[in-house]
Amino acid sequence: MRTDLFDFDLPEHRIALRPVKPRDAARLLIVRPRAQPLYEDRLIRDLPEFLQRGDIVVVNDTKVMAARLHGRRIGRGDREPSIEATLVKRLDGSHWNALVRPAKRLVPGDVVRFGAEGRVCFLEQLDAIVEAKAEGGEVTLAFAFHGPVLDQALAERGDMPLPPYIAGRRAADEGDRSDYQTMFAREEGSVAAPTAGLHFTPALVEALRERGVGLERVTLHVGRGTFLPVKSEDTSGHHMEAEWGSVSAATAAALNAARGAGGRIVAVGSTALRLVESAAAGDGTLSAFSGETALFITPGYRFRAVDGMLTNFHLPRSTLFMLVSAFCGLDVMRRAYAHAIANGYRFYSYGDACLLFRSAPDSD
Repeated sequence: MRTDLFDFDLPEHRIALRPVKPRDAARLLIVRPRAQPLYEDRLIRDLPEFLQRGDIVVVNDTKVMAARLHGRRIGRGDREPSIEATLVKRLDGSHWNALVRPAKRLVPGDVVRFGAEGRVCFLEQLDAIVEAKAEGGEVTLAFAFHGPVLDQALAERGDMPLPPYIAGRRAADEGDRSDYQTMFAREEGSVAAPTAGLHFTPALVEALRERGVGLERVTLHVGRGTFLPVKSEDTSGHHMEAEWGSVSAATAAALNAARGAGGRIVAVGSTALRLVESAAAGDGTLSAFSGETALFITPGYRFRAVDGMLTNFHLPRSTLFMLVSAFCGLDVMRRAYAHAIANGYRFYSYGDACLLFRSAPDSD
């Protein structure tokens, strides 16, 4: 499909720079392609009203790393230019792929020393050697430490990797260390938050439990590719970067049992949805899954297992807007976003959310 079909105008003031508090006070747009009214304006805390006993919500329990580092190049002349690195993919216990700025300041063999200004660190310095450099500012960094020691050093020195549309307007701060992490976070490995999960609170989870709605966890470590705009003129020309995920045998069994009893699977976020769909057979039966997925969902995709999804409002021309358009229909979602913009909804990672119910198969 033509990429420009997924474009729309968004006023800059609709981009949320901070989340609302409490988290479940964010607004929620209900979108039901097969019902009237098509749209309904509610709050996140109203979510249980739209689910029924036997449904299961699936959340992503990945934990966001403090993946943005600030340092300087050392050992090559008197000047030590500042370097910013954002870790994007772990290669092994001591190696990471990272995006660096300014990339022109680095060549293979350079050493970057990441500082600890303003932090109390158990190690005074953290050095990394640039082992390789690719196009687009991506480098391979070999850190001087390995495994848990490296993880702790990164956590102490790093900032939360806020997306560009926030980071370009304000610096990350200590508040983001909790704001940009879901209550379910336990498996560290993401360089971006599964943002739909940011809306959940213990009170909301308890209200779902009282409603008879189950909750299952999956893990998908979110990479930068999920949020990159599609630059090709046609969606067929876009390459989706692989991300690692897992669905346990117990979770697969619980979801199969719920579907067999007439319950619905409601994915919290596009990451959970893509992972569940990756673990599903053609008839919707789920199996345990562990590995990488690069599933790119666009209109025409036939959903196997997921019946509903809770998701934030996404970037124009993004793979995420393409996914929700596949789920509800492109015309439905274009009208939904126009409604949200006209009615003051807040967009993107710290913004509001919508609850989507899947369109009929012949209108995907």
